[in-house]
Amino acid sequence: MNDTLAGILQIVAMVGLLALVYKPLGDYMARIFTTTKHWRVEKALYKLIRVDPDAEQRWTTYATGVLGFSFVGVVLLYLLQRLQAFLPMAFGHGAVTPSVAFNTAISFVTNTNWQSYVPESTLGNTVQMAGLTVQNVVSATVGIAVAIALIRGFVRSSTDRLGNFWVDLTRGVIRLMLPISFVAAIVLIATGVVMSFHSGVTITGVDGMQHTLPLAPAGSQESIKELGTNGGGIFNANSAHPFENPNALSNFIEIFLELVIPVCLTRTFGTMVRSTRQGTVLAAVMGVIWTAFIAVAWFSEAHPNGPAAQAAGAALEGKEVRFGIPSSILFGVSTTGTSTGAVNSLHDSYTGGAGGITILNMLLGEVAPGGTGTGLYGILVIAIIGVFLAGLMVGRTPEYLGKKLGRVQVTAASISILTMPALVLIGAGLAIALPSTLGALGNSGEHGFSEVLYAYASAANNNGSAFGGLTVTSDFFQVTLGLAMLFGRFVPILAVLALAGSLAKQKRVEAGAGTLPTDGTMFGVLVGGTLILVAALTFFPALALGPIAEALS
Repeated sequence: MNDTLAGILQIVAMVGLLALVYKPLGDYMARIFTTTKHWRVEKALYKLIRVDPDAEQRWTTYATGVLGFSFVGVVLLYLLQRLQAFLPMAFGHGAVTPSVAFNTAISFVTNTNWQSYVPESTLGNTVQMAGLTVQNVVSATVGIAVAIALIRGFVRSSTDRLGNFWVDLTRGVIRLMLPISFVAAIVLIATGVVMSFHSGVTITGVDGMQHTLPLAPAGSQESIKELGTNGGGIFNANSAHPFENPNALSNFIEIFLELVIPVCLTRTFGTMVRSTRQGTVLAAVMGVIWTAFIAVAWFSEAHPNGPAAQAAGAALEGKEVRFGIPSSILFGVSTTGTSTGAVNSLHDSYTGGAGGITILNMLLGEVAPGGTGTGLYGILVIAIIGVFLAGLMVGRTPEYLGKKLGRVQVTAASISILTMPALVLIGAGLAIALPSTLGALGNSGEHGFSEVLYAYASAANNNGSAFGGLTVTSDFFQVTLGLAMLFGRFVPILAVLALAGSLAKQKRVEAGAGTLPTDGTMFGVLVGGTLILVAALTFFPALALGPIAEALS
């Protein structure tokens, strides 16, 4: 009973804190990307990289900037790992193997942060800080920049310009990500998160033997990994490790950091399109799904169907006792709903129902509330599909925010939402069909299939978390998961930017008597229904073979 009350109070406090910062942070982000004034440090950076900050770009040029910047990031991060033996603070760690370095470089540049290695025994501090932490900042900001470009597509009229990628990236890093993550790092360190440049500390255990506890600059990476919905842990146990997440307070702060930017970006959207109710509707859809998933997963964990868990009174395996079921579920649903991928409990140990919720959260496209930027443009794509379907039902050309939705717009939106399902189902199907990969499964039957489905859902959605029972060190998984991360990130981005470009070229259409209102409850139901319908039609057979079958067994 005490755990239940504490869990409910924690959720209420989280919602209250998000509501408190919703307007000020959302409006601040809108000002970041609409003001014409450049800071001095930004001007110096533009001069250094020879960019004209006042020159705007077509969607193709904007996309070229995104792809070029990301490609350079992959190359540099790959080289850092391969040359690790020559870097300072390597602590004896040699070069990372080519396949793991390839997978990791793609993982962090795509904001996935999937880790198929043990950080403590693989990477030194230089690669962690100069490679992974840097990508935690910039990859998250790339997602925000793409979302802002899509908003400009709705706002602007009769133009082929969407802004300047380099300006959006620079402002997002300097004015948003760095200040908040800096303050958050200090707060987390104050709660007990370690911040050390030493490789470890030697202690004498209760058995009288000496042991070495690895140390790392965890505070700085922990803040940005959660704020940027990245998720890569500096320790193998991720946010279940007491050096990364020592207590209930740090756990609450980390969940808040995961949610705050994706949630507040809906206010940014409403402010920029000059109708804050538009953003409120999207935030409400996200909130309803998030709350419902927490309720289902929590109930499933508190009422397990396995004999061992029933004897214990709850499914406590794989959960830190300092968090318990409520805080573990709140973290698990939030991390799979925000593309963060950090974990404070072992998702592989969840009951069939709760494990299915974490998978479904990703299979919805991670829009409740989604990653930094990716969640906003993901749910806007769903809204466009919903408006189009509603237009078909009433026999009227669909319009959204004063822009007509024709073949070009719907095609771009369809490509965006169909890319992830194709990658998940093809990847999981290949992994299950090939006999050589079956030995990687930690479990057989329904749970083993769920492990594979989770892995490709996590990679294609740029989430990065894992069930934990699947061994992915083989070249097959390294390459296929790497490709799923790569295409799962950039194909939707290209489709969204093409969509933004086509919208910006249109003249604004005034709302008429037959225009579907998009700022009320009915539209929220339409968006939520479209989201569930698309996911159900696409993934129900796969879910029936895995988590649903396990939950019913």
